[in-house]
Amino acid sequence: MPTAINNVETWFNVPVIIYLGGTRFSLWGREGNTGAKVFSQVGGVKRAGLVEIPLGTTISTLIWEIGEGAGMGYREVKAVQIGGPSGGCMPLSLFDIPVDYESLQGVGSIMGSGGLVVMTEGTCMVEAARYFLDFTLDESCGKCAPCREGLRHMLRILENITEGRGKSQDIQDLQDLAETVKATSLCGLGKTAPNPLLTTLRYFREEYKAHIEDGRCPAGTCPSLINVLIDAERCTGCGACLTSCPVGAIRGEKKKAFRIEEKTCIR
Repeated sequence: MPTAINNVETWFNVPVIIYLGGTRFSLWGREGNTGAKVFSQVGGVKRAGLVEIPLGTTISTLIWEIGEGAGMGYREVKAVQIGGPSGGCMPLSLFDIPVDYESLQGVGSIMGSGGLVVMTEGTCMVEAARYFLDFTLDESCGKCAPCREGLRHMLRILENITEGRGKSQDIQDLQDLAETVKATSLCGLGKTAPNPLLTTLRYFREEYKAHIEDGRCPAGTCPSLINVLIDAERCTGCGACLTSCPVGAIRGEKKKAFRIEEKTCIR
């Protein structure tokens, strides 16, 4: 009876409840959200891996006590995405909320599959929304128009923004499209796929504005919005950059200031 397996993780708890009893099982977690939950904690965190926590544990505990904060080579933690590809992205200011179904839903996220991605200052939230939307679009069965067409159109707009072709109207268009797809899609994929976009618009709108209005990526990760220059006054003409450039975009002579050919540079 394979259709009886609605969620393998749910069934995994059944023998524990039978063996220990419901009262003992309910000692973990909090009222209305009893038991434990397994998360896959990855990204810019020192100790990545599978983590099992009682429901109601705070995000801060997950990241700093269990994960030990930002990993080596990473900048400070600024956001976390919980719930897998359809989960919401939450800023540092919300890290003290308890991880349970209602609390996550209240800030625009979901428990989902238990994916937990730690994002640092080097993460572009616009690119993050684009990345997760690209994944969910690929997963869409295409049966209903809101999901099939809405996700594709939102992805196209996000690609324009990250590639420096964004327009001021894009932010409102994304908001309207995401809310429509969420409200009118037939299944859970379409109803949750806009979560990363909606939460980044809600909590990191300034990054969208920086891409569109200022033509820059605050995280410095969107290649089309990065300008790479050689400071002619400080360049000694040693040639170190000349040998390390993989596409030969650097021009000049040794012992003289070098320059970068923008058309060739892949940043």
